[in-house]
Amino acid sequence: MIDPNHKLSVTRQAKVLGMSRSTAYHCPKGPSEADIAWMALIDRLHLEYPFAGARMLRDLLRQRGYVGIGRRRIRRLMRVMGIEAIYRKENTSQPHPAHPVYPYLLRNRIIDRP
Repeated sequence: MIDPNHKLSVTRQAKVLGMSRSTAYHCPKGPSEADIAWMALIDRLHLEYPFAGARMLRDLLRQRGYVGIGRRRIRRLMRVMGIEAIYRKENTSQPHPAHPVYPYLLRNRIIDRP
C-alpha cells in the first residue's frame, strides 16, 4: 500500500489513501510466546471441558498449579482462538402457551402512505 521509497512522501501517500500517517508506520505484532503457551493449555482444557467459560478455565488452571493468569486474559485468548463455552441458549421463538395471541389488525389493508 504505502511505499517508503516512493517519490511521494509517506504523509502524502497516507492522505491519498485516506488513512492516518501512524497507520502507515504501524507494524502489528503476533501473540507472544507466553500467550501461545497459555493458548495451548486453554485449548487442551477446552477440549476436555467444552462447557467451561473463562472463570471455570481459570479455576481449572489454578487447580493444576498454573497461577499468574486472570479471567480477562483467558477471555481475550479465547476470543483470539475463536472458542467459547457451550451452553444452552434461551429459546425466544416459542411463545408461552398461557400468553394471549392478538390478531394482526393490518392484515388485509393497503398501506399507501407513511
